[in-house]
Amino acid sequence: MSAWLKILLLLILGGILSTLGDRLGSRVGKARLSIFKLRPKSTAVLITVLTGSIISAISFATMVVFDRDLRVGLFQLEDIREKITESEKELKKLEKNLYAFRSGSVVISSGQTLAIKTIKLNKTNDIKKNIESLLQQANFYAFNLVKTNQTKYRRILLIRKDDIQKLENTLGDKRSWVVSIKSAGNILRGENYVYAFPEVTLNKIITRKGEIIAIEKISISGSDSESISKKINLLMASTLAEVRRRGSLSSELKINANQINNLGKYLASKKKGDFQIIARALENSQSADKVSVSLEIISLDKSILKKS
Repeated sequence: MSAWLKILLLLILGGILSTLGDRLGSRVGKARLSIFKLRPKSTAVLITVLTGSIISAISFATMVVFDRDLRVGLFQLEDIREKITESEKELKKLEKNLYAFRSGSVVISSGQTLAIKTIKLNKTNDIKKNIESLLQQANFYAFNLVKTNQTKYRRILLIRKDDIQKLENTLGDKRSWVVSIKSAGNILRGENYVYAFPEVTLNKIITRKGEIIAIEKISISGSDSESISKKINLLMASTLAEVRRRGSLSSELKINANQINNLGKYLASKKKGDFQIIARALENSQSADKVSVSLEIISLDKSILKKS
């Protein structure tokens, strides 16, 4: 509804109600009615005042019913102001973090894992001791990142009590769980506290010893070391993506760097040929473990297996 239409509606409504109020006041005056033991003249004045109030109330109620903006302004304005205020605070915080990122003073990123541990309780294990041990590990790691060497070691990790209670309840079912302690926000060097939260996932087998995790094909025509390097990097990325898809919580693979160099040198020494590079699991691994990987080469031309 446009502003002019609202004004016109209000004027029409006010005119109608004013006319009705005036007629009612006139009739009360002529009838010389009396209420609340008032004189007829005073009664007529009272009726006129009440009629005016009713006119205002009806006009106001009508506008509230038909005008959404007015309803929002009257009943939600304070909430909206608080949300503006909150948005400005968040924006300033984001600007501060962005500047901190650019200047390199952010030492812990939001969601960064501070400690991780596989916990399976039995009759001899204590839930609280296991959790406290993990929190101490996370606190030590966070403290070393946030504080300087001259700062005396102390507890800076803060976690909500209800989060700890939920964690205790989850671990109490005696299954094998992986518990990660993660930062709740970006932390700058020198800050006094690190707010964190626990994340719990059911532990499971990610890889089994000897299984192939990923394969990459490569065709060589001349010793192009750059393309060989790209293929090896692609295999590593595919391997990490696969173990993460299976549920691994590790952000990196465990592999011998010399093996990668030897593999690259071997492929570079070949003038031409088609090969497969295989990433194979060296051992069984679970959710919290770094996956150990060995690289192998298969010549598709001669079907000769080469372990670098």
